[in-house]
Amino acid sequence: MISSTSSPYPAPVGGVSLLLTFKGPRNTILIIGGDALAASRAFAALEAGMQVIILTRGLVCDELRWRADQRQVNLTDWGMLPSASTSLLPSAPDSNADAESLSAFLAENPSISLICITIHTAHTPALARICHAHNIPVNVTDLPALCDFSFAATHRFVDPSTSGQSALQVGVTTNGEGCRLAGRVRREIVSMLPKDVAGAVRQVGKLRRLAKITENEVEGCEEGEDGSVTTPNRPVPGWRNSAAESKDESSRRRMKWVAQVSEYWPIARLASMSEDDMKLILSGDSPQTTSTYSNQAPDESSLHNLALFPPPKKGRILLVGSGPGHPSLLTIATHNALTKHADLVLSDKLVPAAVLALIPETVEVRIARKFPGNAEGAQSEMMDAAVEAARRGLTVIRLKQGDPVVYGRAGEEVLFFRAHGFEPLVVPGVSSAIAAPIFAGIPVTQRGVAESVVVCTGVGRQGREVKLPGYERSRTVLILMGVARIAQVVGAMIRNDSGSGEGLQNGEGRREGRPYPRNTPIAIIERGSMPDQRVVASTLGDICEALDSVGEQRPPGMMVVGWAVLALQGTGDTSVLEEGEDRDEERIRKWLGGGRWVMQEGIDQGWAEV
Repeated sequence: MISSTSSPYPAPVGGVSLLLTFKGPRNTILIIGGDALAASRAFAALEAGMQVIILTRGLVCDELRWRADQRQVNLTDWGMLPSASTSLLPSAPDSNADAESLSAFLAENPSISLICITIHTAHTPALARICHAHNIPVNVTDLPALCDFSFAATHRFVDPSTSGQSALQVGVTTNGEGCRLAGRVRREIVSMLPKDVAGAVRQVGKLRRLAKITENEVEGCEEGEDGSVTTPNRPVPGWRNSAAESKDESSRRRMKWVAQVSEYWPIARLASMSEDDMKLILSGDSPQTTSTYSNQAPDESSLHNLALFPPPKKGRILLVGSGPGHPSLLTIATHNALTKHADLVLSDKLVPAAVLALIPETVEVRIARKFPGNAEGAQSEMMDAAVEAARRGLTVIRLKQGDPVVYGRAGEEVLFFRAHGFEPLVVPGVSSAIAAPIFAGIPVTQRGVAESVVVCTGVGRQGREVKLPGYERSRTVLILMGVARIAQVVGAMIRNDSGSGEGLQNGEGRREGRPYPRNTPIAIIERGSMPDQRVVASTLGDICEALDSVGEQRPPGMMVVGWAVLALQGTGDTSVLEEGEDRDEERIRKWLGGGRWVMQEGIDQGWAEV
């Protein structure tokens, strides 16, 4: 668990590196040495599109000579430099003369931005000092004290569909604590990633290029990729159709949708996208159905007026809850629906890949395009698709996260399907509203702390504001779908010293009842029950700053507000109702360890064995 200090911002903790990537011909690397390690460094730089200069004396490995013959690298002999040492022994150069030669060489080649020294002599430190004097970062093999940067243990993924190298790389560094271990960690990471992850990167790259439709657009990443935008679900105006969009507006909207696809779609689905799929994703149009079912009876009949063909299979629709995310929490009914009965699965985007992976490969899976501004259109698209498929005699699984009737829009789908001749079967699921707090160690009710619980939403239909419940000390409030608007939600709940609402104009109008004290505990649970679950806990007064401090958000997320948040933390505190408000500040300090917030990553390891 990570706790904040009394400082308003997290204190930097040394011992790590600033991880950057370099590429492109504007960067030139100078490699001093001619051995196999120098060749390895040169190859890595060439793959990054950098210019490579090899500066060496004496023996040069075969690979570097070959690359020099192919004009891939510039091979320079140290003896050709002005004022170079006349020593014939590579292991004992005149250090002063070599330092002067290197300094003159760097002055004549201002494009050099990185230097790597692979040679091992007693005078290597003198060469490193020259690099430092010219303000050029240097890496010296096996001498970490002289290094400004290091080389991570890297892996470049092969795209299985093309058998070629992909754009995807991973790098691991232990910052000098265990170089061999870094290689092992890298192998472990690579082995756990899906085999088609490189293909997913390739296809998402194509999708991004299709999304950029304006000629004057500045090259950049979709929201969330570089951490500059904290959530891919940032509210945007509702989108109706492309007719009223300018090119710039269309491009921005499409890039937001690329971010959504990248965040929510399974890796396998991303890797298998066709160009038609991509155009459909970005257009916002509904997919065209391949065929329709006709109720007209065949013309042919027997002498006894009996149909020669059996009546067509009647389709059916199941509204199924997939639980909070962990596959172990699927009900038997949901598991059977997905693995035994489904002909078509129409999945919400929040259903995790681990659940979708259970569906047989022969079953078609479509994922809702509920991107910012397009929720209503995507909802209609999925309902239409379900009816069309059921009319063709298919069993359609409308797959939703959590429980389908807990803010899952199941009610309107039931009415829609019924109006079109299909009575859907609603299969309950474990609601994330209850399960996610359990994974975070928070009981939604607890004797002596919380006697009731309320589940509500942080945002209404089409983004409208909703009225939140007022403060009751004995009640836990669970707020779904509100983390992207947390400032507005918190502002409607808390009060200042005079007892008025804060954070929003007319904040009191968004709350039904008493305002919440600023020290009321709150926990943000993101990706509840999943391996990358994160819990950020603080008070209502500090939670917005706490969430900003921990980096980009991890949707989906929910809020738990009330004293139950701290009830089972540490040694526990189940005397909240008995003792009253007098000790609240003391219990808050004990819970937060003197800081202003705490953060916890991951779920209990015991779930790996369940």
